[in-house]
Amino acid sequence: MIEIDQLNGVKKFRMARSFWGRGVYFTTSYWIDGLVVDTGCAYTVNDLLSALDNLPVRLVINTHCHEDHMGGNAAIQSKYRVKVMVHSPAIPMLTTPRKRHRLHLYRKFMWGYPAPFQASRLGDRVETENHRFEVIHTPGHSADHICLYEATKGWIFTGDAYIGGRDRALRRDYDIWQIIASLKEIAGRDPNVLFPGSGHVRMRPKKEILQKIEYTGYRVDSSDLHILWCHNSRSSKSSSDGISALSSFSGTGSTISACCTSR
Repeated sequence: MIEIDQLNGVKKFRMARSFWGRGVYFTTSYWIDGLVVDTGCAYTVNDLLSALDNLPVRLVINTHCHEDHMGGNAAIQSKYRVKVMVHSPAIPMLTTPRKRHRLHLYRKFMWGYPAPFQASRLGDRVETENHRFEVIHTPGHSADHICLYEATKGWIFTGDAYIGGRDRALRRDYDIWQIIASLKEIAGRDPNVLFPGSGHVRMRPKKEILQKIEYTGYRVDSSDLHILWCHNSRSSKSSSDGISALSSFSGTGSTISACCTSR
């Protein structure tokens, strides 16, 4: 299933595997001036290829190496003979995704394993014919996560660095402190338009980002067990806030995915 929209020269492809005509767990690919940002999951490859049919494709960039953001990489690379660029820590994981990524059953079912592809190292800047993007390292959701910021337009493509709503749980491989730091980095750019992985585009989003920072910080500082129980922080601050005391729960925490009231 695919929903196509356009905003000021940015094409949005919001995609999901569908059941009984209804999409579940949407993820989004964006096209800007020949650049494709993220490519959805393995189950939506054909939808994305069809949507790109009449558009020039010169480069693919992944915001991070989760399976619901790079599922179309191999097919696009094969069809258009273009580079797929990622933050360098992700490169070793992408040549053999099935060996490097161990997906929970629900992730296999909803998004599937991406096909192998050839990845290239992403630098600090990316230029298209009409736009110049700053590459911002925004770890937390994943260690390799980046955002793309186009200063002239005030556009920021955030992948899953910003997820709207109020989180109920976090996967164990998330780093809550880095998530907060990355949100501050995004807010500091004061973007005009935020293009997230969910496809729910936000105009003048700084207030929402700051509210997310405040809410997330409050959950941590108040030792909210539901969010900390699922978190596997390696920072020294984690033990002082009592996360280590929850280690007896880690066996079940590993199966809980990130979820929120809205994205």
